[in-house]
Amino acid sequence: MIMDVYEKLSSKSRVWIYQSDKRFSDELVEKLNAQLASFAENWTSHNRQLFSFAKVFDNTFVVLMVDETMAGASGCSIDKSVHFIQSLEREFEISLMNRKILTYKSDGEIQFSDLNDFSTLYKEGKISDDTLVFDTLIKTKGDFENHWVKPLHSSWHKRFV
Repeated sequence: MIMDVYEKLSSKSRVWIYQSDKRFSDELVEKLNAQLASFAENWTSHNRQLFSFAKVFDNTFVVLMVDETMAGASGCSIDKSVHFIQSLEREFEISLMNRKILTYKSDGEIQFSDLNDFSTLYKEGKISDDTLVFDTLIKTKGDFENHWVKPLHSSWHKRFV
């Protein structure tokens, strides 16, 4: 059902990605996805229902999407989403808004690094220009599908090494 909504979203749908600073348990993902589905189903902008989608990906990333071809996300509706994310942080004692955490893949697993330690990982050879990183700043569903995970050398992360 949830993925049916995802499939119907325009590739130009707006995307917001909130990453955790650690992997969620499967049990927590189930709880989060239930609340995310409810939020997406009831998310409005100026009393108009938004065609939206929300789900946890890779037990780490909370992803919200809005197809603005039907109704645009306003400042107030975006504020609602931020308050909702903050409520999840409080309820489940998790961190989703720490922009100083970078995520990358090593040996097929998602790894976490503090922004300040990222250059050390690079200098020590633990990550390289070919290391896959997660771009949490992408703006559209099309970018999410095609450019969310990319080599370090073609990402904004490169400026931190």
